[in-house]
Amino acid sequence: MTSSPLDQPYRGGFVGLEHHFALTVYFEDTDTAGIVYYANYLKFMERARSDMIRAAGVDQASAHHAGGGAYAVADVAIRYLKPARLGDDLVVLSIVEQVRAVSVLSHQRVMRGTEVLTDARVTAAFLTADGRPQRQPKAWVERFKAVSTQGQ
Repeated sequence: MTSSPLDQPYRGGFVGLEHHFALTVYFEDTDTAGIVYYANYLKFMERARSDMIRAAGVDQASAHHAGGGAYAVADVAIRYLKPARLGDDLVVLSIVEQVRAVSVLSHQRVMRGTEVLTDARVTAAFLTADGRPQRQPKAWVERFKAVSTQGQ
């Protein structure tokens, strides 16, 4: 059986230093009024951030399966500006702002066209399997710095 592009999962990508991740609001994302439930914006941003990490060349899944560390959100500052609704096509824009020894700070916005719906800064810490902070692999730090606004 041959595979087609339809058999492949959606992947976002970088446009310059900005990672773009598109999605559509489905019924499961909304409340009874057809408005996106506030916690689902965090899920949208998590998917986009995971995709950005992959697109930057970091194989987080392999490291995790090999008993290495994994990223976990340590801090989120978010502003909800406008609601998204059932059927809206959205794009999560993500930028790596700062890379530290054990964490990465990202700026993420959920957009509907040119409208900013949510604006967030997310710190993801690199943790050991038992939940303690640890230094990120040097190669990963370099990959994140290559796509970051830090020092630009």
